[in-house]
Amino acid sequence: MTLCLMLDMSETASASDRMTAIDVNGPQISVLDLGVTRGDGIFEVLAVVDGHPQAVTAHLRRMQNSAAMLELPRPDLGLLEQAVRRAAAEQYQMTHERELLIKIVMTRGVEDAMPAAPTCWVVAFPSADFSRERSEGIDIITLDRGYPHDIAARAPWLLAGAKTLSYAVNKAAGREAARRGADDALFVSSDGYALEGPTSSLIVRVDARIWTPSSALGVLAGTTQGSAFAFFAEHGYATAQALLRMDDVYRADAMWFVSSGRMAAPVRSLDGRSVPVDHELTDALNESLLGRIE
Repeated sequence: MTLCLMLDMSETASASDRMTAIDVNGPQISVLDLGVTRGDGIFEVLAVVDGHPQAVTAHLRRMQNSAAMLELPRPDLGLLEQAVRRAAAEQYQMTHERELLIKIVMTRGVEDAMPAAPTCWVVAFPSADFSRERSEGIDIITLDRGYPHDIAARAPWLLAGAKTLSYAVNKAAGREAARRGADDALFVSSDGYALEGPTSSLIVRVDARIWTPSSALGVLAGTTQGSAFAFFAEHGYATAQALLRMDDVYRADAMWFVSSGRMAAPVRSLDGRSVPVDHELTDALNESLLGRIE
């Protein structure tokens, strides 16, 4: 079962008309919508655990940042939060699934529409089962992203660091990883710096410190990575963003891919090289992530 709420972001909409439950199987999106025809839009995916949507503020702030990067209308964060909380509550009541996901989508709207207005919706649905990845770990490979590490500063029009609907490259990377017998991929800059996964943030433990690639590299600012860093700090680890060359990553004694749905998946091999899995720390980290209430 899937619950979807269509939101009216236009300035002329009345309060009672701004949020409407819709049939996900019915016709809802124009074939002229720029999100469909151009991938011109943004999205967020957040977890719901035991009916509680997680990291709502962090996700909405990141969506606001993505909208600014694309020069989209400023999202109504109050309306979005209301929709997220309503979708989480109603979907949980219908399914009683412990783990759900909520996707927020906002496009530039119908091409050449007058007046221009974004298209926006919130959809809640059951999460996939990630228990194996969390307990057993994943095998990942590196893939060249084709850009130098400073591309975000040199070419902001490439929208590095925005969570856009243009996800064809990310999906292609996942298929390439599968073709090579891996579970996922780590993007690497053309000059040798670790970046991120197609749908995950990278966290490594090197020399008893916890690192993640710097957001200055144009990687997406990870909401789950932020929560994970809070967990590690509470457990006595020094944490920091850094420019991580692959030589640093290869000598890590623990490594995780983290995301809203999968939470923390320990990496057990990278490019065929075995990576130690700290099961005790990983279990504690996932318990902390799954227990978040906001």
